[in-house]
Amino acid sequence: MIDFEPKAGPFAHTSNSSSRIMYTVVLTLLPAALMGIYQFGLASLQTLLVCCVMAVVTEYICLKLMNRAANACLDGSALLTGLLLAMSLPATVPVWLAGFGSAFAIIVGKQIYGGLGQNLFNPAMLARVMLLICFPVEMTNWAVPTPIDFSGNQVAVPQGWLQFDGVTAATPLSGLNPEPVSLLSQFLGNAAGSLGETSALLILLGGLVLLYRRIIHWAIPLSFIAGLCVPAAIAYLFAPESFSSPLAQLLSGGAMLGAFYIATDLVTSPTSVRGQLIYGGACGALIWLIRSFGNYPEGVAFAVLIVNAASPLIDHYLRPSIFGSKSVMEKS
Repeated sequence: MIDFEPKAGPFAHTSNSSSRIMYTVVLTLLPAALMGIYQFGLASLQTLLVCCVMAVVTEYICLKLMNRAANACLDGSALLTGLLLAMSLPATVPVWLAGFGSAFAIIVGKQIYGGLGQNLFNPAMLARVMLLICFPVEMTNWAVPTPIDFSGNQVAVPQGWLQFDGVTAATPLSGLNPEPVSLLSQFLGNAAGSLGETSALLILLGGLVLLYRRIIHWAIPLSFIAGLCVPAAIAYLFAPESFSSPLAQLLSGGAMLGAFYIATDLVTSPTSVRGQLIYGGACGALIWLIRSFGNYPEGVAFAVLIVNAASPLIDHYLRPSIFGSKSVMEKS
């Protein structure tokens, strides 16, 4: 058996706390969220508010029931979970569905495992998959981007506040769109889809901020993009009439959101660089497989959850050695 004898060593201190990290991630997501509100109208604002408020309230109730410090619900983790879930939902989902999804994410995806830092699966993606399986009609009702008219002539009002009639359309990934969506439209977010598909540009800029602040590591986004684009490029090279181009795969759906914000979750991703490279590459490759051969046009949530389950195994074999420790072989 292998035993580790930790030795006294230096300890690195940083000004980054878990709360500061969570709120920094939330702030970098706000530009894309605001773009979603502009593109899809006030219905998306309703979805964002319901998801975020329900996530924080549910976490508060769970902490009170477990006799823990209830103010921990304000550490930013619940808020981030609600925001990520909202970014993965259609803009015009019913209020009850958004609230139910957020409560499920906190209770089943997080607190049932012991709270922050203990969950095996990404809570927001777990809730999204549950909603997609249980409520497929509501979860595939995509709104056409209808930017808010600030002149006051036409302003979309979400269902539940006043009467709201949304215009729906197929997404670029659904295979039902009669007209191909340009790469520029997908890059800027002018296509039907979820809030997280509003602007690949803004999500990319937010991800670069996270990389600059060293909140996330480059290994997962880079390997994620490579795992998605490499098989897409090979397939597109041999059968362009049957497969989407690598750029179309990257800019459509929630790929950019997955690369920089979902797969990089500090709790559910491996700790070593080698492990993160394998983890990110597996996520990207699974997304391409699900999109190309599966029954669902979008595969980010499914792929992330599958690789989340393998993350402990990856860590077991590729975890970095403890600084200042030595392994001692003992005969049992």
